[in-house]
Amino acid sequence: MQNTTDMARKPLTLRGWATPLTMGSFFLMAGTGSLMFFWFGSGLLAVVHRWCSWIFLVAAGGHIAANVRPFKNHLKSGIGAASAATFLLFFGLSMWSWGLVTKPGLMKPVIATLADAPLDSLAALKREPPDTLVAILRQRGIGATATQSVRDIALRNGLDPQKILGMIFVPR
Repeated sequence: MQNTTDMARKPLTLRGWATPLTMGSFFLMAGTGSLMFFWFGSGLLAVVHRWCSWIFLVAAGGHIAANVRPFKNHLKSGIGAASAATFLLFFGLSMWSWGLVTKPGLMKPVIATLADAPLDSLAALKREPPDTLVAILRQRGIGATATQSVRDIALRNGLDPQKILGMIFVPR
């Protein structure tokens, strides 16, 4: 077994960085993706998943490059070819919406519409009395009336409208 000083002197090889980076980024993608699939977690989960997936892509590309011969051999086998073809098919099929509302950027106009709505309209959406939303905001030190828009409340309190919407729709 080599000691750590011998290992530190060796130049970093493609396999030396690609395999550990692939493993680590795989665990990150698997963890964040699983939590998002089951609607657990909050905070920056989706942001971390989206942006760190680039690390996974670079790492996997390096791992494939370091193991190109075994990779080609796997593609020659029946299960390897079937697996690659199946996932390429899934990728191609994922380009269509299949009647679902999946258009990128959909949330921006929805959030803008909600931000321009008065609290009493949002209360109707939540099927709650307007006073309940006013009370939720007041508990957090935010003055509001039922006829004020979320945007107006946010501006008067130095907050982002999305922060106010979060307090209304995801009260803690």
